[in-house]
Amino acid sequence: MSEAIRRTWLPYLNDDVPAGCATPAETAAFELALGCQRLGAPVPGLREDAALGEGYHIYTESGRPVIAGGSAGLLYGAYAYLEALAAGEDAPEGVQKPFYGLRMIDCWDNADGSIERGYSGRSLWFEGGRFQWDPRRIRQLGRMLGSAGVNALCVNNVNVHAEAEDLIEDAGLTELARFADALRPFGVKLMVSVNFAQPMRHGIPTADPLDEAVQQWWAERADAVWRAVPDLAGFLVKADSEHRPGPFTYGRSHAEGANMLARAVAPHGGVLVWRAFVYNCMQDWRDKKTDRPMAAYETYAPLDGQFDGNVILQVKNGPYDFQVREPVSPTLLAMPNTNLALEWQLAQEYTGHQIDLYAMNPMWHEMTADLPPETVMAVAAVSNLGRDDNFTGHPFAAANLYGYGRYAWNPRVDPEAVLRRWARLTYALPGAQEDALVAMLMNSRSVYEKYTAPLGLCWMVNPEGHYGPSPYGYEFSLWGTYNRAGRDAVGIDRTAAGTGYVLQYPEALRRRYETPEACPDDLLLFFHRLRYDYRMRDGRTLIQRIYDDHFEGAEQTEAMARTLEGLSLPEPDKTEALERMRLQIRDAREWRDVINTFFRRLSGVDDEKTRTIYD
Repeated sequence: MSEAIRRTWLPYLNDDVPAGCATPAETAAFELALGCQRLGAPVPGLREDAALGEGYHIYTESGRPVIAGGSAGLLYGAYAYLEALAAGEDAPEGVQKPFYGLRMIDCWDNADGSIERGYSGRSLWFEGGRFQWDPRRIRQLGRMLGSAGVNALCVNNVNVHAEAEDLIEDAGLTELARFADALRPFGVKLMVSVNFAQPMRHGIPTADPLDEAVQQWWAERADAVWRAVPDLAGFLVKADSEHRPGPFTYGRSHAEGANMLARAVAPHGGVLVWRAFVYNCMQDWRDKKTDRPMAAYETYAPLDGQFDGNVILQVKNGPYDFQVREPVSPTLLAMPNTNLALEWQLAQEYTGHQIDLYAMNPMWHEMTADLPPETVMAVAAVSNLGRDDNFTGHPFAAANLYGYGRYAWNPRVDPEAVLRRWARLTYALPGAQEDALVAMLMNSRSVYEKYTAPLGLCWMVNPEGHYGPSPYGYEFSLWGTYNRAGRDAVGIDRTAAGTGYVLQYPEALRRRYETPEACPDDLLLFFHRLRYDYRMRDGRTLIQRIYDDHFEGAEQTEAMARTLEGLSLPEPDKTEALERMRLQIRDAREWRDVINTFFRRLSGVDDEKTRTIYD
């Protein structure tokens, strides 16, 4: 096991893992004994208090630290205590409880070992069509997830392939149960993605959710699954999306489809997580009225209040598909009578493939301004995990996994404080170097945005793999992903006079977005179609701002490389980070030159600063 794994934000622990522990409370005792020994600190007493559940309370009694909590709460308290010691900070005061009860990682792992949108190697637990995993690595994974506060792991791809359907069949349940046993000591419960049409594999000619045979099959299958894994968190479903089967085939609503499955898992205390990623993926690019970002709201807002109590509707953070910058999804603001989960994407599908540096904590923090945390009752994130030695490909991508867990525990947490805690726990750099690393991480999203997709431009990315520039790559596709760049103007008019998308928002946000004068610059071209000579607030023309941002982003990438060179990072992390930074510099230059040349050729307008744009 590599040094990179050993250092994953828990530098006080070695490769030993508590193989003999069966519960989070037992794991807490093991971790405290080992961690306090290495940190030269007193070992706290543990006091189990079921009333605290996942919460914990660290206090001093008779001169000795004590951690109280439910079984999982003791584990979270143990990690909080050890992290505070390692970071040179005080343990948190008072009772600490997670804001969200369900804090999920959605893994898009396939049974053949591949990972859809995976940028950290192959699956940690699948290979050759079945479960195959190294117990030590999975225990280390459990330690990582537990220390970050994640409590649920969906093990397979939402695009369920045939081999993965076997996970809930009798032949797969033994292995699913073994895997659940491996993660249970870290407070992590399993979830499984299921195929809505799976009963049709068993001689049932339909998957109609109102068909009694379909209902009976799912009820019996849920009984079998929960007998094997009694604490399974639930099922996750992607339906009627991107050619996946669903209730629309039978003229049924998504509430009817979700409720049928929810009633099958309800007797076992399970939840049914239903993804709201539904849109027309066969759109005609000539159609300027159909607007893909409007689809989720149009599908689900009329169903508010119709879902059963154990259904959770999982909605992406923005109305598109994890683009560099999007406004908050209006669906999240339109369903007060429905259990909602907010979905992020740790896997950097459109944000650099875990090659380019992109720390997500500032993005999550920004969203709380428009989406009060209490609007949703759960959070989920598409995994950035894989079989690479350091689990996340880019060593700094671990900050996103850790940061997501901290956000899920407290969505109002300061993003800079989270990144600083991660940097300090992982690398223990001298003060000025720690400041430099944290500043680089905090700025990384802005840098990436500048050289790829400033001003709310979306979908100028290569359709093959979603990495690298291709300004017309999606422009004439079936996916509803357009920027409408032309000779005189760019952007999409989503006002009431355009597609009407802005009307899906509550009044305060609608006012913010409905005019170019009020709209924030970073979403300007998402909501408005503007001429290249449009004057920005700072006096620059739109086309000049496009040029400037792309040049600045490439220059700032080179500055990040110089910062990285000066950091005293251990090996192999430094070599790996520098190799990826060299690729990022190359790609930033390519983005700059391709996009600037594209707009120069369209507009015929020269760069006022006479920098090189290839004509």
